[in-house]
Amino acid sequence: MIYRILPLVLLFLMSFAPKATNNVKNIETDPKMVASNVTMSMAAKIEMVYNSLNANNFAIPQMDCFKRAMEGFYALKQSGAIEKDIITIIDFSMSSTKKRLWVIDLTSNTILFNSVVSHGMKSGGEYATSFSNSQNSNKSSLGFYVTGETYIGKHGLSLKLDGQERGINHNARARAVVMHGANYANPSILRSQGYLGRSQGCPAIPESLKNQIINTVKGKSCLFIFHPSRSYEIASKLVS
Repeated sequence: MIYRILPLVLLFLMSFAPKATNNVKNIETDPKMVASNVTMSMAAKIEMVYNSLNANNFAIPQMDCFKRAMEGFYALKQSGAIEKDIITIIDFSMSSTKKRLWVIDLTSNTILFNSVVSHGMKSGGEYATSFSNSQNSNKSSLGFYVTGETYIGKHGLSLKLDGQERGINHNARARAVVMHGANYANPSILRSQGYLGRSQGCPAIPESLKNQIINTVKGKSCLFIFHPSRSYEIASKLVS
C-alpha cells in the first residue's frame, strides 16, 4: 500500500518546488525588496555602532540624531568627500545650556569630546528654532559639512567648513561660517544670562577646547548639525 501512496506524495511535494524558487528569485530581484534589505542592513549597522559606543564618561547623543548623522557619514565616505573616520555631531534640538556637541572617533567608537556649542543669534535664544543658508542672516545652517583647513582669524585658531547640501548649507564658506572659539561660548556665561552666547551663524565652542577639537576634526572629517526640522528632512538627500 505504501508503494502506491509514495509516488503521489512525491508528486505533491514537487508541485510546490517551482513556486518556492520563484518566490526566492522575486525577493532577490524586486528593487523594492532589495532597497528594503539595504535599509535594514544600514539601520542594523548604525544601531550596532550606537550600542557599542564608548561614552568615555560623557553623555551620548540621542539615537534619532545619531542615526541621521551616520546615514550622511556613510554616504559622504562612500563618495570620497570625507577621509577621516571622525564625526562631529551637533544637536540643535537641545538647549544651549546643554553639552550638545560630540566628537566621535568611529575607528574606536569612542566619544572624544562633549561640549556646549553656540548657534546663530537670529536662530533663537536658549533654543535654536530658525535656520538659513542666506548671506547676512546671522542664522545657523543645518545639515552635513566637510571640515576644511585651519587659519588664524579674529578668534584665533579657526576651521573652515564646506556645506555639502545645496540650498541648505552650501553657502557656508561664502558666509564665513566656521568653527572657532569664543568667550561667549564659555559655560561660565550660563550663570550670568541663563543661556549660551550666540554667534553670527558659526558653531562656536569654548576657548578652552578649541585647539583640541579643531586639530582633531580638521582636514576632511564629517560635521553634522541636527534639528528635527521637517523642512530639512524633505530637502536633504543625505538622510532618510
